[in-house]
Amino acid sequence: MDTHGFPPGYFVIRSVATNRLLDVKSDYVEDGTEVLLWPEKETSLVESFRDPDANNQVFFIDPSGALCSRASGHAIDVEDGRLVLRHRRPISYPYPNAYSHPLPKFQYNAQTGEITIHFSHDPTYPLSSPPSSPGTSMLRNRTSDLGLEIPAAAGNWRNKTHFLVSQPLRKPRTIIDDASEMITTAIVSPINFFSSAFGGKSAAKPEEVFDGNIDLKEEEVVEEERGEEGEVDNSPELERRVRVIGIPNGSEGELGDKALKRRKWMVSSLRRVNARTGT
Repeated sequence: MDTHGFPPGYFVIRSVATNRLLDVKSDYVEDGTEVLLWPEKETSLVESFRDPDANNQVFFIDPSGALCSRASGHAIDVEDGRLVLRHRRPISYPYPNAYSHPLPKFQYNAQTGEITIHFSHDPTYPLSSPPSSPGTSMLRNRTSDLGLEIPAAAGNWRNKTHFLVSQPLRKPRTIIDDASEMITTAIVSPINFFSSAFGGKSAAKPEEVFDGNIDLKEEEVVEEERGEEGEVDNSPELERRVRVIGIPNGSEGELGDKALKRRKWMVSSLRRVNARTGT
C-alpha cells in the first residue's frame, strides 16, 4: 500500500523549527478540533513503554491515503488553512462543498523533510454552498449545466504546492519593552529625540507613514514575507500553530534558514520492541 512517504504503522511528526509534536488539541475528539504543535508528552518510541494518554500525538495513514489521529481514529482535514479533526460526513450537493468533500492526502518527503497536502478539489469551494442553502446550490448547479464561464481564479489551486508550516509566536510587547525602545532611540539619535519631545519635527518612521490602523493577526501574515523580525519565536506559551500555505509553482524565491526550518518535519515510527535490548 502507498503510505505517501510516511512510514507504515503509527508515527509521530516533529517540527524541526519548534521541536514540538503535531498534537490534537487537548485530546478532544469533536469534529473540527484543531491540530497544532505541543511539547512532546512521551519520549519513548517503544509501544509497550508509552503512555496511552500521549496517543493524541500519534498518527497513521489509512487505506484511503488520509492522515489520521490514533487517539480518535478520525482523519485530518484542512479548514481555512488550519489542520482540524474531521469526522466522515455524508455526501451533500453540490459536491464537493465545504461541509462534504474528499479528504486531502498528505505526502512526506524524507529527503527534504517537507510535508505537502494534495487536494482533489479547490479547497476554497468557490462555486459551492453549504447544505443549508438548497436554493443557492440549485442555482450554481444550473449555472454549471448552462456552461457559463467559471472564474479563472477557481482553478488557481491546481498551480500551487501546498506546504505544512509551523508558525512562530512572539511574546506580547510590554510597557518595559516600549520604554527600552524609547531609551535606545534617545541614545542613538538624541537630537531627534529631544527635538520631538519639545515640539520639534522629526522624521517619520516607515510604520507611521500610513495611519490606517492595520494590525495583521499572526495567522494572516504571508508566510514567505515575515522578515527577520517576524521569525522571532520567544513566547512562553507552550502551544504553536501550524498552517497550510499554497505557493504558486515557479514563483518561490530563496528562503531564509528559519523559513526553511518551519517547513521541515521529522517523522519517527513507533516500534514494537526496544532497539537496544530487543524486548
